[in-house]
Amino acid sequence: MANVVIENLEICDIGSQGKAIGKKNEKVYFVENLVPGDIADVQVYKKKKNYAEAFPVNIRTYSSLRTAPKCKHFGECGGCKWQHMSYNEQLRFKQKQVTETLTRLAKVPLPEIFPIIGSDNEYFYRNKLEFTFSNKRWITKKEVQEGHPINEPNALGFHIPGRFDKILNIDECLLQADFSNQIRNFIREYALKNNLSFYDVRNHTGFLRNLIIRNTTQNKWMLMLVVAQANEKEIIRLMNEIHIHFAQINSLLYIINTKRNDTIYDQEVIVFKGSPYITEKIGTLHYRISPKSFFQTNTLQAKKLYDIVLQFAHLKGIENVYDLYTGTGTIANYIAHKAKKVIGIEYIEDAITDATINAQLNQIENTSFFAGDLKDVFLPSFIENNGKPDVIITDPPRAGMHPDVVQQLITCGAEKIVYVSCNPASQARDIAMLDNTYKVAKVQPVDMFPHTHHVENVILLEKK
Repeated sequence: MANVVIENLEICDIGSQGKAIGKKNEKVYFVENLVPGDIADVQVYKKKKNYAEAFPVNIRTYSSLRTAPKCKHFGECGGCKWQHMSYNEQLRFKQKQVTETLTRLAKVPLPEIFPIIGSDNEYFYRNKLEFTFSNKRWITKKEVQEGHPINEPNALGFHIPGRFDKILNIDECLLQADFSNQIRNFIREYALKNNLSFYDVRNHTGFLRNLIIRNTTQNKWMLMLVVAQANEKEIIRLMNEIHIHFAQINSLLYIINTKRNDTIYDQEVIVFKGSPYITEKIGTLHYRISPKSFFQTNTLQAKKLYDIVLQFAHLKGIENVYDLYTGTGTIANYIAHKAKKVIGIEYIEDAITDATINAQLNQIENTSFFAGDLKDVFLPSFIENNGKPDVIITDPPRAGMHPDVVQQLITCGAEKIVYVSCNPASQARDIAMLDNTYKVAKVQPVDMFPHTHHVENVILLEKK
């Protein structure tokens, strides 16, 4: 059935991974770049037992839910796949996704789910972007159609979905302030002009590897260049040029990563100019952000998220609170003024260092932070030493909580658990395991990433 064209497929829904859904002759089709209400001819490229995947070749009827995407890279880039759908409709489908995922996977009694909280900014909302250098540039559909000769094989941009070795060259990204575009484009042009080699992920060759740009609402900027070779002469030349042209960068850093994988958590960060960190402000608190630290990438929405956590926790100043997967202690420090004591646990040691410094920076004296894997740290002996929690806040990665951590939540028996998740599916799995001990009292979705299918969700669990 692959390469077969299905005519007049009507799109009826959006799936949990963001693809449009059409149904015809009892077959389900997942299609990129369509929205509910579209009627299109689609070409199947992958067939499975119960469904097929396809791409549109001709849109016969355009949906009323459509809107014109602003990004010039839409349709090729793997991000912002919902730009062609109005923002109100995006929010409606995200609300639906949370409701259906919790209902289908958790199979526990649910209260009425609060309306999703949208983002005030649809664009320029991210405070961090990661770009990749590659000597295998993705050739766009327009280039193929126009038959232009491919003279430049190098790219600096984003990965093509499903192609680990192909990078789409990005001229303009609307997710971060435009200063980010100016920096990235300058570095690419400098590299091409000076014949600096771009990384080849298959052969592990080339000089320039990754570029990470972070910024804050306080207009502080961090740039971290990752190279694959210890060519100090070229590193210093390039970093000097960046510093001369972009003196506004507060933290100019680089890493020499000679490993085959891209992870930088085990790599030394070298400060070329400026500070080894930048600072952000949420509410009345200031936060130090180091290059390896996790920080919510939509700062303005993060404040809304933390306010919901504080509201759900309903602290009275007498509670012992545990903040699991605390990161740089953003939530722990944000709620500390309402608690007796807050204990934060996080896997990444650099983040715990930042969390402790953030507490000191804000003169917070009732927080303590511990580094280590939750399943190895959050044990009965740890609770005995630090006190039984009255309230637990947990904000795990997309995979959710380790089963041992879930079991320990049940064992320690806090009166409330506030569960923050970026993946309603793993969240649903975890609350199902907690169902014998805890009931779902409140559910609040939050949109942290407009134009994507991703949705944050906060659940209040109360002890039965």
